[in-house]
Amino acid sequence: MVKVIISLLAILLSCHSYALTKVSASVDKSLTMANESIILTITADDDVNANALDTSALLTDFIVGRTSVSSQTSMINFDTTRTTTWNTVLVPRSSGELVIPAFDINGFKTQIITINSLAANESATSNQQDLFITTQASATDLYVQQQITLTVKLHFAAELKRGSLSEPSLVSANILQIGKDKESESIIKGKRYRVIERVYAISPQKSGDMILKAPIFSGEIIKASARRSNFLSFADTKPVSVVGDDIALTIKAIPAQVSGLWLPSELFALQQEFQPAPRKFKVGEPITRTITLTAVGLSEEQLPEITMKVPQGLKVYPDQAKLHTGLNNERLVSQKVVNFAIVASKAGEYQLPEISIPWWNTVTNKAEIATIAGQKIIVLPNADIAPSTIQQPPRMNLENPTTPKLVESVIIQQNSFLQWLFLALWLLTLLAWYITAKRPFKPKQANSETNTKVNNAHLAILAACKKNNGELALACLLPWARSQSQSLGDNQSQVLTTLDSLHDYFNDPALSNAIIELQQSYYGKNPSAWSGNKLILAIQALHKSKLSKSPEADISINP
Repeated sequence: MVKVIISLLAILLSCHSYALTKVSASVDKSLTMANESIILTITADDDVNANALDTSALLTDFIVGRTSVSSQTSMINFDTTRTTTWNTVLVPRSSGELVIPAFDINGFKTQIITINSLAANESATSNQQDLFITTQASATDLYVQQQITLTVKLHFAAELKRGSLSEPSLVSANILQIGKDKESESIIKGKRYRVIERVYAISPQKSGDMILKAPIFSGEIIKASARRSNFLSFADTKPVSVVGDDIALTIKAIPAQVSGLWLPSELFALQQEFQPAPRKFKVGEPITRTITLTAVGLSEEQLPEITMKVPQGLKVYPDQAKLHTGLNNERLVSQKVVNFAIVASKAGEYQLPEISIPWWNTVTNKAEIATIAGQKIIVLPNADIAPSTIQQPPRMNLENPTTPKLVESVIIQQNSFLQWLFLALWLLTLLAWYITAKRPFKPKQANSETNTKVNNAHLAILAACKKNNGELALACLLPWARSQSQSLGDNQSQVLTTLDSLHDYFNDPALSNAIIELQQSYYGKNPSAWSGNKLILAIQALHKSKLSKSPEADISINP
């Protein structure tokens, strides 16, 4: 019985075999406006391969958007029908009468379709668009590498389900979106639109006449459906695409008279600020000089480096530059802010040199120079800091290193008894010297006074480092350095008068880096907590290496 039923079904299916017999084409509207999308639908009455449709013939007159393919099979009273449908979104490239050619699907051709595309000034003869894009460039006549902004606004009155906006395109150009999208509402000819605004920075890298291609929006809008039920109402979606107007640009080459760095800008300015404000400063106190470079029509990456040279006696510590980019009256404005910390090692009058940067004015088409004139500053002595010219610093009290030990003077009144007492003590001293002279010579005792001074200065700076007391460490550095010089017999104490002289004298990278880190923690723009570990390691390593090279290290100790 089962075999009989299967045979009957096979006979029925063979009687109702299907094959492609026709294909058709249609559009959702034959009258449209330039840059407004239409939907081309092609239907085949069979299950056809999705790649059977080739839309390349449309690229001349249309922007071809997304194509969706669907297949459907139905059976009614053993009568089977199959269909394949292609939906393609098209956007006319120009106004006028446009032709959609015939398409060949497996040997069957669709009919030719003619549509009318209206220009923007003819929009009054048709219904107002529900979706459109506007584009506006900040400049159309510009120099190569000059940066302009392109403002793109998507207007839609229908409800969007999904969509995406492509980027504009320009041959040999850098294109970057600035900031985030902005949303607003606008009423145009009595119709309310939601507006999404996006801004791009565009920097052409090649001269000549160029076409800036507008972005394309592709998505789906929700439209009401006639299908209803007792419980639910349905809504269909409709694919849409829209494109903005292209913009013609004239890009000029770099002028022949320009040499060096090319900085095309509408406005290029240098400004400075001192902190503290007065022009008179004190030794050891940090002076913060802030240089601000502002440029219109240049990106952050195009802004040049800012350097500052200082005369001898000043030390400069530049901070990392801070970059900012923003929009002002639809113009791209970039800023670079650099803070320089200047520290004077001695009092005097100093002349800071001029800072100048050449640039090209795109408004006047002339080369100009942005300049900050040379500045004279006066550095006064600082009573809170011991002058660096003092050759013999006071000894430090190791129990309380911040307080110098005072030397008390004892006044002895003349007295005959005391004179005889001192004479007896002098004779005893001669006897002790005679006995000591008979003993073997011990070289270390001859230098005990020098070693004591060295040890005191060495222990003082180590104590300051262990307590992470940077101010005390700065005060102890020069006495320590002089004690090291005396212990080696260099007699170079008069050379060690500033912290800068320590770098040349010791020629030790680890010590130099530790001293610079100490100065920056106190004299930089943003003072920070200081740790003395790095300076301790540098001093101990240097002390060990110097000790191994000193003459005392070569003398053997007597048993």
